[in-house]
Amino acid sequence: MSDTVLHATDADFDSQVLTSEQPVLVDFWAPWCGPCKMIAPALDQLAGDYAGKARIVKVDVDQNQQTALKYHVRSIPMLLLFKGGQVQATQIGAVGKAQLAQMIDKAL
Repeated sequence: MSDTVLHATDADFDSQVLTSEQPVLVDFWAPWCGPCKMIAPALDQLAGDYAGKARIVKVDVDQNQQTALKYHVRSIPMLLLFKGGQVQATQIGAVGKAQLAQMIDKAL
């Protein structure tokens, strides 16, 4: 697991994501989710690649159900790109690093 990937909870989601001055790619995931585990290495790489420009934040949907409900997370992995506290892009399901990088690049 990368040190550059942050983990948000119901309690600190607003401060970690919504008030961030940088775009934030949020990965809604769970430890038992196979596709979530598949994209984890790509997210770790992206966190390093975009350090200082964008943030990667993971939210465990089992532990943080309020946040998952707020953003209508029905299947995981679900990735939301936030900029200025608003959702700019959504990706449901596992995708490659290049597709995730495109989401971030559009927000920069």
